Amino acid sequence: MDFTFTEEQVLLRDTVTRSLERDYSFEARQGIVRSERGWSPEVWARLVGLGLTALPFPEAVGGLDGSIVDVVAVAEVFGAHLLVEPWVASVVLAGGVLAAVEDQETLARIASGDAIGALAHEEGRGTPDPALITTTAERSGDGYALTGEKRVVLHGASADVLVVTARLDAGPAVFLVDPSVPAATGFTTVDGRRAAHLRFDAAPATLLAADAEQLLREALDRALVVLAAEAVGATGELLRRTAEYASTREQFGVPIGTFQTVAHRLADMKIAYVKARSTLLYTTALAEAGRLGPQDVAVLKAQVGRLGRLVGEYAIQTHGGVGMTDELPIGHLHKRILAVDAMFGAADHHLRRLGAGLPAAPATTG
Repeated sequence: MDFTFTEEQVLLRDTVTRSLERDYSFEARQGIVRSERGWSPEVWARLVGLGLTALPFPEAVGGLDGSIVDVVAVAEVFGAHLLVEPWVASVVLAGGVLAAVEDQETLARIASGDAIGALAHEEGRGTPDPALITTTAERSGDGYALTGEKRVVLHGASADVLVVTARLDAGPAVFLVDPSVPAATGFTTVDGRRAAHLRFDAAPATLLAADAEQLLREALDRALVVLAAEAVGATGELLRRTAEYASTREQFGVPIGTFQTVAHRLADMKIAYVKARSTLLYTTALAEAGRLGPQDVAVLKAQVGRLGRLVGEYAIQTHGGVGMTDELPIGHLHKRILAVDAMFGAADHHLRRLGAGLPAAPATTG
């Protein structure tokens, strides 16, 4: 396996990095978070122009037919810059499921950036397991009616396309629901994203795929790899900023980075980051090779969650009180890592799964 990015992927990362460094400073990002919408249409248009909404999708729907390695390469950069635009919600989560069920018409709208998608899947159980879905679907005339509640749906109150998982007969299924139908309670997450709890009361729905448990597992596993890449990007940025701060902040006339305690802390942060990123690159290579299994995803989610938390806590300790303020990105990067850890099962949940022995399952395709 090759654990390095190709020349084209490095060029893509450099292009995205330059764009964000020019137009997406931390101060600008904070203004966007505080705005009524919570994300910037202008920034979204630039992402569309760079082809980032089309990146993982097939050419048949206007996509660029990019690999999961391409997506991970970009997600790391987004994590380092704390991007709050709905790329994860629309392209990775909703788009990933739409690609799995082969809904080309809707997927084309996501790929073009003309529509913002949202995936309503989690129900407050702290696990992405499709077998635990309790939202129900019943036949109603020529269609279906959904009843239940979904929790923390990223951009769920403002999406143009709402993809919903529900139990149909004996197993999970995937539906499209008019986003204006469910009752939505919107809020801002701890890491500055817009989200909503959605309540469905016999909501009319269009069936996209029945007996969808396996395809949902595969789509969510790939989404977890991309989310882990965002967290690793945030972890690397915490390390960079903390090392820079320790080399310039002086006490007793010398940089604090020369103090043994701080130097050891920085070394521990570097080791944790390298472990997390190495796990990410290995898991991404498995996914690219079509060999990604549930054990691999659980290890990645647990490693990135626990190691990222350690780096965040050490970064705040090194910065002292200013590390907790909203005026510096340190606390915001830490919050992003914690938010990613909480999504689709926290580190402890995945460690328990590994300890209990995951059942054998077919590997996902590349």
